[in-house]
Amino acid sequence: MKLQLSIAMANNPRTRPIIEGKVKPDGIDFICSELHASELFWRQLKFGDFDVSEMSMSSLMMAVAGGDDRWVAMPIFTTRRMFQVGVLVRKDRGIDKPADLKGKKMGVPEYQQTAALWTRGYLQHEYDVHPRDMEFWMERNDDHSQGAVVGFTPPKDVKVNYIPNDTNMGQMLLDGKLDGALRYLAGTNNLVDRSSVDLYKHPDFKTVFPDPHAEGVRFYEKTGIYPINHCMVVKREIADRHPWVVLNIFKAFVKANEIAEKARKEAVEYHLETGLLPASARKALATPIIQHGVAANRKTLETTAQYSFEQGLTPRLIKIEELFAPATLEQ
Repeated sequence: MKLQLSIAMANNPRTRPIIEGKVKPDGIDFICSELHASELFWRQLKFGDFDVSEMSMSSLMMAVAGGDDRWVAMPIFTTRRMFQVGVLVRKDRGIDKPADLKGKKMGVPEYQQTAALWTRGYLQHEYDVHPRDMEFWMERNDDHSQGAVVGFTPPKDVKVNYIPNDTNMGQMLLDGKLDGALRYLAGTNNLVDRSSVDLYKHPDFKTVFPDPHAEGVRFYEKTGIYPINHCMVVKREIADRHPWVVLNIFKAFVKANEIAEKARKEAVEYHLETGLLPASARKALATPIIQHGVAANRKTLETTAQYSFEQGLTPRLIKIEELFAPATLEQ
């Protein structure tokens, strides 16, 4: 069986074996397309371009809550990252800690995107900075937003503005019309995002946390949560007609993940042997933190659903069992 597959364009060692054909699901030949995640999710949600694809966790939950049953999700978590520790701000706005974000105008590519969802939930639960405490300016318009496809409307207690089409978030930040960005994307060369200047290297900007890495470690050690941004979906019509494809695809991605994990551990051993890493780091570095499956990730998934409900993106608390194929729930 030939299936169209789209993976978010990134140098991801945990999906490269699939894209390069080194790992193939039994009975399936993938025809692969690599797209930037922003464009991929919009195209998949609006047009259903691909048989199998990565999917935004936030958009998936909103689609399910809205009755869109075109997709069957698989607990394959292709993108995980501590985006919430990278909030970008202008240096001249007196923002030196999360509490200083209150009352500020913050840019965001799309209010509903998973990175923004996690960042708002993190700021609320870790630092008592609620979404209603900030004013948001969204770059993506209705023509090219995931939100427009899944029926997003701004929560009643949050002010969300739309950045005019004749400018972009990066330019508004440079002009001082915005104080910072909850999430900033630039130079991504896709059909959705408009900003182009790299502000993370600009002398007038900084991250709220001087050491984002250390803050990410603190959060992980406290909560055990490593945010999940993307999963994989297959068209329901395919899964219904050929139920075997779900677990075959899942097994292939698990194998690809194992290949990446083996390479990572070999690199760790090399650096330990050469003395570039302290021996005390061996245990932590040997522990795999990226695992597929519901069982290993239930707390993180339930936290995602909780944040989505709290922030008014979903009208009810979505259950994990509503998202993923029944055959994968015990994996």
